[in-house]
Amino acid sequence: MGWMAAHGTWTLSLFTVLGITCMEASSSWHMDDFIKAVKQVEDRNPGLGPVAVLRGLRWAAGLNDSSIQHFLSAAHSGGLDMDAGLYDYIGKVLQHRVTEDAREEGVVLTSDGTTVALRPLLLAIEAGFLFKSRGRIRSLYQLTLARDLGLFCKHFPSSPPYPSLGPDGCWDSTTSPQVFTLSDSPSVLTTAQVNGDMDGVILGMEVSKKSTTTLKLSSLLSDYYCHRLENGGLDTAPRLISPRRRDNFREVFSPFLLIKEVVKSVDIMRRLKGRPNMKEKQKKHLLSVVKGGMKEFVDKYIDCPAIIPRCMWGAKPYKGTPTNLTLPLSFMYIHHTSTPGKPCLSFEQCSADMRSMQLFHQDDRGWDDIGYSFVAGSDGYIYEGRSWHWQGAHTLGHNSIGYGVSFIGDYSSSLPSQHSMGLVRDQLASCAVGGGRLVANFTLQGHRQVVNTSCPGEAFYNEIRGWPHFGEVQKLQ
Repeated sequence: MGWMAAHGTWTLSLFTVLGITCMEASSSWHMDDFIKAVKQVEDRNPGLGPVAVLRGLRWAAGLNDSSIQHFLSAAHSGGLDMDAGLYDYIGKVLQHRVTEDAREEGVVLTSDGTTVALRPLLLAIEAGFLFKSRGRIRSLYQLTLARDLGLFCKHFPSSPPYPSLGPDGCWDSTTSPQVFTLSDSPSVLTTAQVNGDMDGVILGMEVSKKSTTTLKLSSLLSDYYCHRLENGGLDTAPRLISPRRRDNFREVFSPFLLIKEVVKSVDIMRRLKGRPNMKEKQKKHLLSVVKGGMKEFVDKYIDCPAIIPRCMWGAKPYKGTPTNLTLPLSFMYIHHTSTPGKPCLSFEQCSADMRSMQLFHQDDRGWDDIGYSFVAGSDGYIYEGRSWHWQGAHTLGHNSIGYGVSFIGDYSSSLPSQHSMGLVRDQLASCAVGGGRLVANFTLQGHRQVVNTSCPGEAFYNEIRGWPHFGEVQKLQ
């Protein structure tokens, strides 16, 4: 009998029933609820196109500072028909800020388990609709990443040590999220803001190509954030969905263009505040600082994969005191779970699988925690196990020199999805060398027989062997 069956009667915690099916959530800070609110606005204001709805939402939230007016029109003159409760909700959910106790407001939880700031998302979509007549994309970046990276770079030194972007955080509940708390001291630009920036650019560019006569804002957001994956996972999924956020942004991303737009953004902000134009020496210094900030952004959000934190999948605490790894490590050991035997295709299922594996490893095996460093789902995300700094329990005799990464599912006679394999091979492996920061040279090691991990099937093993840098265990020079 498999270990999953042995624990089939386990009474799960609050995280068990995640309830993140679109349009079914109760009032909370969830994207589903925001989409419902937008639909209520659309229903109460029939005949209004998406631009008018976006302007009305912006008016209700008081988003009308000089930088917004510079790129978009002035605030909506008459407002939208909405009751007091809806008006209050819109006003709160679109106002982004980080409080002194590290709570991030103006963000919502999405069905894929990530958190998104709504302000840059909606501003960029509105700009995207206006591109039809203006024929330019500058506003997309100036209202999202260029603006936010410009603010971040103002605090960026000319030499190391450099500040880190982020961090991510965790919700008090995934069924009815109310409070989002950051996991570390915040920088000027959090991960939720970056997600909103990326989604804004992606959807803004998309709507610039579409007809505005029949498109509904609620439908656009629902299609993007609420798609349910089928058996093929992301291999057979539509292009324009939130689990593909980094893939889609990577396709349109140009470091040179974004650096240029960040410098422009800083200059525009100075002029809007009545400050004099920068001198040539100031511009050169700014360019140097922005290049440093851009490297941090590329490392964390372009080259590294999105990782679902432990607290989001409902991890129990580590038992005892973790053994810290000595970084950087040279190897990554690839496994599959066998049990759970099916690929997980959603945040709720992958989270349940993570909790079940941790329960088995801690209670049945007597380990301090889930054995793996990271786990790859088929939902487009990597799940944090012992992570970058804690030694795992995945490969007998090699736990101190390498990370252990497992694919959820039994791959004795088949392969994981191409997308999930690429996520590990092309992004996590490169990112792992520096313990979360990109460095060069790394060896991927497929493992046939490891303690407490089932043996990968022949096809899986052969596929791993074909990955770049795969070879015999050897110490990097």
